[in-house]
Amino acid sequence: MTKPRLSFWQIWNLSFGFLGIQFGWGLQMANMSPIYEMLGAKESELAKLWIAAPLTGLLVQPIVGHLSDRTWNSLGRRKPYFLIGALLSTLALIAMPNCGALWMAVGLLWVLDASINVTMEPFRAFVADLLPEEQRPFGFSVQTLLIGIGAVVSSSLPWMLTNWFGVAPETGGVGKIPQSVRLAFYIGAAVLLVCVLFTIFTTKEYPPEDLAAFEQEKKSRSGIGAAVAEIVETVSAMPARMRQLAWVQLFTWGGLFCMWTYFSPAVARSVFGATDAGSQVYRDGTAWAGVCFSVYNGVALAMAFGLIALTRRVSPKTIHFLGLLCGALGLLSVVVIRDKQLLFASMVGVGIAWACILAMPYAMLAGCLPDAKMGTYMGVFNFFIVIPQVVVALGSGPLVEHVFGGKSVYAVALGGALMAIAAVLVQRVDYRPPATAGEV
Repeated sequence: MTKPRLSFWQIWNLSFGFLGIQFGWGLQMANMSPIYEMLGAKESELAKLWIAAPLTGLLVQPIVGHLSDRTWNSLGRRKPYFLIGALLSTLALIAMPNCGALWMAVGLLWVLDASINVTMEPFRAFVADLLPEEQRPFGFSVQTLLIGIGAVVSSSLPWMLTNWFGVAPETGGVGKIPQSVRLAFYIGAAVLLVCVLFTIFTTKEYPPEDLAAFEQEKKSRSGIGAAVAEIVETVSAMPARMRQLAWVQLFTWGGLFCMWTYFSPAVARSVFGATDAGSQVYRDGTAWAGVCFSVYNGVALAMAFGLIALTRRVSPKTIHFLGLLCGALGLLSVVVIRDKQLLFASMVGVGIAWACILAMPYAMLAGCLPDAKMGTYMGVFNFFIVIPQVVVALGSGPLVEHVFGGKSVYAVALGGALMAIAAVLVQRVDYRPPATAGEV
């Protein structure tokens, strides 16, 4: 099937749901470690408590990808999963800031991450489904732009509610989740649902070219057993370029998970000097870490505009190599910073990397995958995002406690070292861009 070229606004509409999805991820990344510590968790336990994020991705995304490849109904192929995941994610976001005990927050994170993964996985395939190959780098860059907008606002939303709108945070010690955090999660729930519904109602999917053959194939390979068999088959049949990108992803996302898990407590303790997770100084430090997350996401947002132009002239491989180097330098610099304002310089490097991470691997990957199995392959590619996060979740706690002397800032620096290795591995990827990449 020859896919028609889409206008900018058509590409914007099909990607718009990612704005809402990122609200959910942004609130989680900036606030879950502080929430855990406010509910009584120790710093060395944080990575282990975060394990829901990678494990749900590992379990959910390939299965949802397989199922969405074999779905066609009145809503379409991918959109039924957008809707189900968005509804469940909304409920989990509303419930999360009302947890009164650590076990409740841990359990809800599993629900939240599983639900967001159900929504998010088909979006990557959705862009590849609807765009011709030469427009895919542009499409993934627009997706990065919308992710950046959502992340900028969501990461610093508690800080903005307190400092701009006068929402007074509760004080009191461990077990008290601030009112500003609760309100931010409620706002995020509404934004996620509205944005996903916007994409569902404004975008039309292409039906299978041979619907009868599609239905017959679906019946012949239905059920979880068939899904697992096809996922195993897909792993063994990965194209060479996908295998090369897998190594890049392993080190990239290991580094990112170090940052997401330890950056907030590292800022609170290393920069603000907090010693007690129930203190106002700790709250101030983690709130500032949320602002820093907004800075790197703001840089990624600005960089997304640059990517839209760059992908017309520069290979995604070159862009990704340089972006990862910037991210590595940004994370490594955190270990020597004691002035909170200087953290913004570190976040510039991270933001450049984040913009590239969200778009360039998928731009390089999509062209070597068969359209009929796009969802399954995208789900399998997610293995190389979540496996390193599981490793970091299980291994970094003892590392921080026994090797780093309880100083989480060194775990952030470790993330920088992993990202530097990823940049070197990009050079091994065999990629040649289409001649007209990025044009609209």
